[in-house]
Amino acid sequence: MKLLVAFILTALLSYAAGFYLPWWSIAIASFVVAVVIPQKPFKAFLAGFLSLFFMWIILALYIDMGNQHILSMKIAELLFKSHSHALIMSVTGLVAGLVGGFAALSGSYLRQSKPGTVQ
Repeated sequence: MKLLVAFILTALLSYAAGFYLPWWSIAIASFVVAVVIPQKPFKAFLAGFLSLFFMWIILALYIDMGNQHILSMKIAELLFKSHSHALIMSVTGLVAGLVGGFAALSGSYLRQSKPGTVQ
């Protein structure tokens, strides 16, 4: 249940932060959710990774459909020598997922550490 709550809250906070802050604000949102909702490190990473992976793919596809995938196919051709817009969307989602996952993992480890002790 905590995983689902963290998943939804991370996606919503990241989406809202994207309107006012730079792209890396997704990491701050993921970190804050992991600090607020206590989870084991793997589950925190999973919640941060999956929520931002899916959110960025959905947002990228929404924007990409507005121009009939022209820009994403040209970028995929430059980077991967392929005309697959799905490949560039997957890479975009992977980058966002890793940023969110590692931020959530850091937040989970911060929550577990006890003040005044060296580990």
